[in-house]
Amino acid sequence: MQIKDNPWRGKGLPEDALPDIPWPSTDAEAPRALLARCPAAGATPLEETTGFGPAVWIKDERGRMNLGSFKALGAAYVIAHEAQEVMRTSGSEDMMRSLEGRTYVTASAGNHGLSVAAGAAIFGARAIIYLAAPVPKSFADRLRARGAEVVRAGDHYEASMEAAQNAAEENGWTLLSDSSWPGYTELPHRLMEGYLAMAAEAAEQMTVQAGAPPTHILLQAGVGGLAGACAAHFREVWGDGPRIIVVEPEAAPALFDSIEAGEFTATEGPVSSMGRLDCKEASLIALKGLARDADAFALISDEEAAAVLPELAALGFDTSESGGAGLAAMTHLGLSGDARVLCILSEGPAE
Repeated sequence: MQIKDNPWRGKGLPEDALPDIPWPSTDAEAPRALLARCPAAGATPLEETTGFGPAVWIKDERGRMNLGSFKALGAAYVIAHEAQEVMRTSGSEDMMRSLEGRTYVTASAGNHGLSVAAGAAIFGARAIIYLAAPVPKSFADRLRARGAEVVRAGDHYEASMEAAQNAAEENGWTLLSDSSWPGYTELPHRLMEGYLAMAAEAAEQMTVQAGAPPTHILLQAGVGGLAGACAAHFREVWGDGPRIIVVEPEAAPALFDSIEAGEFTATEGPVSSMGRLDCKEASLIALKGLARDADAFALISDEEAAAVLPELAALGFDTSESGGAGLAAMTHLGLSGDARVLCILSEGPAE
């Protein structure tokens, strides 16, 4: 594992590095209030284990809204917010049909697409999900079962995203990405806001169960939405106390390299077994926030990510290389027995 301290901690990147990019939201109550109206909504558990030496609290997102990952809180929240706004402005009383005629399109490695598909189905919209070649057929089948249309495009995530973006522009569809770039920030900013529901739950549960803030927080990152949202909320709740470490695959050091360069940097690398984290370009909103909020950035190999899975399974935390990446990195930190560690188990086993 490689790990580097963040030279921008507390101040963020230079002002001209990310012009017109907003900071991550810290308004957890907005998504919590709207998501509470969903019958499938409910807090996920925070489980303590001492199986790794120091006490570790694991926020278990495998059952989130019956979609299997934290991403259930993102795109579905954006779509619900839009449905609520349409109902409010139109005077309609039928929120569940308020988005009929709307088409949402995105690229996904699986979990984000499920959130788009579920949200679209609830409110009467159409969902079209672009998948790169490496995404397993099982994920495509799960998307179709949720009513989404699936299109295969390209050999990697970035190619599928380009295809989705082109389709949105050509057809007048709504692009709903979990990443952000210049000129595209409004929807991904709200999507990251949805993740604050998870962060707020974790902070409240940690206070009750541990009786003290964590000393270390490990947050895995692909484009960085989860990490950026959680770090912003945890800083607001706990201040500078916890050491926040962002974990990426060494094959996709999008945030790691950008922090080192002091500006957004596109990266290249082989395909990683951490498929949901295998993103070569960071979300600019996440990058802006994490440059201020994260203490360090770490890279782990596919082998290091896989090595922790049997141990997690033995403790009842079956997951994928992506879902357990934060815990995998934690095992290489050499923490003392009095450390209090918070990690997120972001998804179930790979299919």
